[in-house]
Amino acid sequence: MLSIAPVNCPMGAAEWPGASATNGIATGAIDPEQLLDLAHQAGAEAAEVYQSQSLSRPVSFEANRLKQIESAQAAGTALRLWKDGRPGLAVAYGPVDPQSLIDRAIALSALNDPEAIELAEMAAEDHYPDLGDVVTVDRLIEWGRAAIAHVRDRHPDVLCSAEWECDTETTRLVNSRGLDCGYSDTTLGCYLSAEWVRGDDFLYVADGQTQRSHLDPIAIAQQVVQRLDWSRHSAATPTGRLPVLFTAKAADMLWGTIQAALNGKQALEGASPWGGKTGDLDSSRLGDRVLGRELTISQRPADGPYSCPFDDEGTATREIDFVKEGILQSFYTDRKTGHRLGIGTTGNGFRPGLGSYPTPGLFNLAIAPGQGSLDQLIANLPSGLIIDQMLGGGAGISGDFSVNVDLGFWVDRGQIIGRVKDTMVAGNVYTALKQVIQLGGDAEWNGSCYTPSIVVDGLSITGRADE
Repeated sequence: MLSIAPVNCPMGAAEWPGASATNGIATGAIDPEQLLDLAHQAGAEAAEVYQSQSLSRPVSFEANRLKQIESAQAAGTALRLWKDGRPGLAVAYGPVDPQSLIDRAIALSALNDPEAIELAEMAAEDHYPDLGDVVTVDRLIEWGRAAIAHVRDRHPDVLCSAEWECDTETTRLVNSRGLDCGYSDTTLGCYLSAEWVRGDDFLYVADGQTQRSHLDPIAIAQQVVQRLDWSRHSAATPTGRLPVLFTAKAADMLWGTIQAALNGKQALEGASPWGGKTGDLDSSRLGDRVLGRELTISQRPADGPYSCPFDDEGTATREIDFVKEGILQSFYTDRKTGHRLGIGTTGNGFRPGLGSYPTPGLFNLAIAPGQGSLDQLIANLPSGLIIDQMLGGGAGISGDFSVNVDLGFWVDRGQIIGRVKDTMVAGNVYTALKQVIQLGGDAEWNGSCYTPSIVVDGLSITGRADE
């Protein structure tokens, strides 16, 4: 397990009004209290130190065999300060002279415009329990071999590749207003793929899991086996507007657009179709029905593989209903965006990278499931297309998309006829999610999104008419 060494607080940290001593979490060679002290001496009105340290242990398989075992460590410190109201950001990876980090941040601040200083105050709780359980490399190897053996027991001709990983990250955030909080979390992830070559036909099937404490190698292998079974036969693809069933894995494409539309920064800039006029939420779609009444979309910070007690600005995370039974309830914001919108932060200020300023970000997005397994959703489908894997990017905030179906199946009278080829699907995400036919009860975590399978109408299907 990752060893966290104690940090000793120098006397200089007390010179900031409300600055606190260390809470016992260390994430790098740079002492954050020393940085706060030096920033104060350099004339900064406020400062914040964000530190992250990670240890990753990936185990890779290729062509049905164990390929390599790795171990990777990374540690970094981001200093954000305000001098004359102007923000500056400097980043260091590994040991660095603290004064040079201060000088770089101040130099960059001179290039920025003044802004309101938005920092979290001292938290009621500063040290949070560790999240997740560390798993040994031997266990990761055991899981990988079990998954591949399960697939090849049913389909001995396929070539499987996989990666199983245990990643532990420690985060600490300290600022000049007395905030000092941190936690460690462990996430387990796996990815399993199978390649099947039959003459001129090449088939690629993949699936994955992300969890806190345990991965189920047989469950992920069975998902791959099921898709391989469905692919034994080919089917022609009718053309027209027909129902489409997105599996939980494929539905990520739909929710990516919804996440962008709920972003408070997009609403502030007038880019979100639900945001109204630029910077004016009074003209937004808040309180309006924007999606089908079957859909309730929320954030669940305490659940799932990416649970976290606070965001990258030190604000406590909380449960939020963004859309309830199709009605828009809220946008998500960081401190800066929330201040400009006049609604405050929702605890969603996250850094895309260590060298980035916090910006509105979502995690643990949950779509409330409906009823019925994937098999039951298929049985209820008179005719239509199942999409399990796609090629190409998502829809973006406009909602318009046109994607190639990488792995899809044609359904007729509730039965899977076979795998489709050379098929495209086009439409608009917002329109499709107002025409929900059925929402499955088979919700699962796909990365940081908890989503069930979903059947929608209103999408255009084009494909090869004959085999």
